[in-house]
Parts: sequence; C-alpha cells; structure tokens
Amino acid sequence: MGQVTDRWRAARVASALYNRAVMHDSVAAVGAKALWGLALHELLEEVQRVGEAPAGAHVLDIPCGGGFAFRGLRPEQDCRYVAADISADMLRRARSRATQLGTADPIEFTEADITDLPFQDNTFDLALTFNGLHCLPDPQAAVVELARVLKPGGMLRGSTCVRGRGWRQDRFVTALQAAGFFGNTPKAGDVQRWLRDAGLEVLVARHSGSVELFEALRPSA
Repeated sequence: MGQVTDRWRAARVASALYNRAVMHDSVAAVGAKALWGLALHELLEEVQRVGEAPAGAHVLDIPCGGGFAFRGLRPEQDCRYVAADISADMLRRARSRATQLGTADPIEFTEADITDLPFQDNTFDLALTFNGLHCLPDPQAAVVELARVLKPGGMLRGSTCVRGRGWRQDRFVTALQAAGFFGNTPKAGDVQRWLRDAGLEVLVARHSGSVELFEALRPSA
C-alpha cells in the first residue's frame, strides 16, 4: 500500500485527469453521483464555509489537490492559508487555480506528507482534508497528524470515500486500489472512531452515497 503514496507523488497524468474531473462542476456532479452516489452540492457547501474563517485564522488545506477548496476563499480574506500536497504537479495546478480565482495572496504552497506534517503542534485554527483519506496507505495516521497541528478550539473538516455503503461503490474502490490510486480506504464508521481516538469531538458525520463528510473539534480543555 505504500506504493500508492509514490504514485500520487509522481503520477502527472493521473493528477491531470483527477484535477479535470473535480475542478469542472458539471463533470464532477455527474461522476460523483454515478460513481459514489454523492450529491456534489453537499460537498461544495462545505467548501464554501472556508470563507467563514475569522480574520487572522491559520488554515491548513491538505491534500489541496489542484485547489478544489480555494473557491471558498474570499479574495480579500485575512488569513494564513497553507495549501499542501505530496504531489508537486498538483501544487503547480493549485497555484494556477489560485491566480485564476484571485485568491493567491493569502496562500502559501508547500509539498508535504499528510502522515508526517512539517508543522508544530497547535498551529492551525482550521484544517481541511477533502477527498484524500481514501488515497492513503494509513489514513488513521493522517487523522492523528491533523489533530496534532490543530490549536485547542480548532476545527477539522473533510470528506472521504468509504467502504460498506454500496456493493457497486465497493467494487470501484477495489478496482482503484488494484490500480494503485486508492489506499486503505476506510469503512463506514472508521473515521468517527479515528477522530475520537485522536482526541477530537465529532460534531458532524454524515453520508452522501459512499462519501462521508465530517467535522470535528479539538476541545479547548
């Protein structure tokens, strides 16, 4: 399963195809519904909440991909926004996307492994991890790292494909695992358990098809 990390780090063709699919809403909406049973608007509503981050907030977006969550940023937003990904090609696409949207000013780009984050404890007020945990060989380790870098009172929001929500979707997960693009995709219920084990309070855990959307708080005390 460790090979999946190397594949995403180096696979320019795969990143281009993935980026095209998720960055074009009309294409993404059809694919999301057909493949995963996901109502895309539910995910996009979560992304738009990025714009609610208060002035001076420190935000981590990993894996940022080609800048999927940037649409939620306001051009004038006063925050430190760190966009991180293990793929240099995805970061290149993300930079281009930020320039296109006019949101480049607050964004710092960094190449990073979500399971070994190069940030100190208690750094971020908000951490975002959309559409990435299912690609990882050890998604629980990623949750632990995200919890570590959150400040007390900080929030983690994200989404992931999960197994156990439909036989057709499970077969597609298996095919993507065999192709080296999905890792140890969590089963339904795993993410909530991992969040709690990492010391976070689960505020939201809901499904749209075989995609789980979640929100968790790091308690202040």
